[in-house]
Parts: sequence; structure tokens; C-alpha cells
Amino acid sequence: MDHHHTSHPVSGGALDVVLPVLAPLVCAGGYLLLASRARRRHPVRAWSAWRSTAFCAGVLLLAVALLPPVAPFAHRDFRGHMVQHLLIGMYAPLALVLGAPVTLVLRAVSAPRARRLAAVLHSGPARLLSRPAVALPLSAGSLPVLYFTPLYDTAMAHPAGHWLVHAHSLLSGCLFAHAVAGPDPAPARPGVPARLAWLGCAIAVHAVAAQLMYGGFWVDVHAPASEVRGGAEIMYYGGDIAELLLAAALVATWRPGRRPFTRPVPLRPARPSG
Repeated sequence: MDHHHTSHPVSGGALDVVLPVLAPLVCAGGYLLLASRARRRHPVRAWSAWRSTAFCAGVLLLAVALLPPVAPFAHRDFRGHMVQHLLIGMYAPLALVLGAPVTLVLRAVSAPRARRLAAVLHSGPARLLSRPAVALPLSAGSLPVLYFTPLYDTAMAHPAGHWLVHAHSLLSGCLFAHAVAGPDPAPARPGVPARLAWLGCAIAVHAVAAQLMYGGFWVDVHAPASEVRGGAEIMYYGGDIAELLLAAALVATWRPGRRPFTRPVPLRPARPSG
């Protein structure tokens, strides 16, 4: 930890204003357009308004993270960076994944295109990425690499590095949320107990990383010690809430197997003696 504050990151100019406004609008507009098309193609099976609301909430969380007042706060204070990281890497991905965008695309496009997309989803790379064992190191496992090496300060010193960190947080967060609790199809996704175990591992990684940061152990972030401790607290408690929401989404998908119902055999009355 460095007790001398350095301003992070360098501003990217117009990109810092245009992209956070344009990208969420395009994503939300595209999703709602696909939802309208899916309703026309399958009038009996209307697309869930709850799914649309979840996806739009995820887009809104992204916009909040990338626009004032959060974005300027993140530029000048490590605590603001951590708020931004949680919004982009944990809260927005869960809401986006609960919108089931892949299922929506499968319903909205023509049958030949849906078959091609389904073939991609069943391919080897897609099956590999849908495993929590792969998604966990890419999401939670990247925290020690970012904060316990010079990578954070190097990335934050350049606009391109700043946006690459955001993109990695968003994509890896979506991948982990999909692998653990996503409603979209994932042929290689393990059962609910195994996914709960992987979620427990993610909670442990976040907790240990936050505690090490709070104690100042191995942290390589050039920011005042008070900011790093504050960022660690935000990461600890904010990460706990996000992971509880992910656990709730996972448990909501649990459909435990039921034993087949067997009708009881009536007891025959005893024959009278004699």
C-alpha cells in the first residue's frame, strides 16, 4: 500500500461519456426487440415480463456504475473503484443472466438459426466455459492477480486498461452467474449441491482477499491506507450480499426429485374363526 494518493484512472475523453450511455441503450433496446419478436413467433408462450425486468435492471446497474456520480468517484478514490467493481462484476451480471438472453434469442430467431446456436451451446468450448470450475478462477480468482500485483495500477493508468478491467469483470461475472444459477441452457452444468459448493469457494476467495486487503498484507495498490481499508470493507460486505442473491437464485431453480406416489394397499379384514 502506498500512502501517497495517485489519481486513477486517466480519463478516456469522449469514450467515458458516449460508451456508458450508448452501450446500455443498445443492449436494452436489442433485448426488448427480441422479446417482442419472440412474442410474435410464440404467441401461446409469451416471454416473461420478469425476465425482461431483470435484464433491464442489469443494464441499469451497468449504467449507474459507468456514469456520474459513481464513475468520477471511482476515478479519484479506491473505495469508488470497489463500488464500481461490485456493480459491474457481481450485481449487474446476476441480473443480466436472470434475463435468460440466450433462451430469448433461441425463441426469437428462425428454426435453422436456433439449431446452429444450439449446436454452439453443445460444443466443447461452450461446455467447458459453463462449468463452475472454469468460471470461478476467471471471476473470483482474478482478484488476487489484480490487487496483489502491479496490474491494478498499470491498468488504471491507461484508459484502454481501465476498460479492459471493466470488460473482464463483466464477462467473467456473467460467466460465473450463468454457471452457478443461470436459467439459460448449459449442458455441462453440474447439479445444485455441486454448484452450491463452488459458490462457497467463491465466497471464501472474496472473504480472504478482502481480509488481506484490510490488513494491508501483500496489497499492491497505490492509494492511501484508509481508502484501501474502506475498499476492502465494501468488497467484503457488498460481495456477501451479491453472493447471497446468487445463492437465492440458485436455490430457486432447485427441483429435488420426488419419490413416485404409491397408493397404499388396504388391509383385508381378518376372517372370523370357526
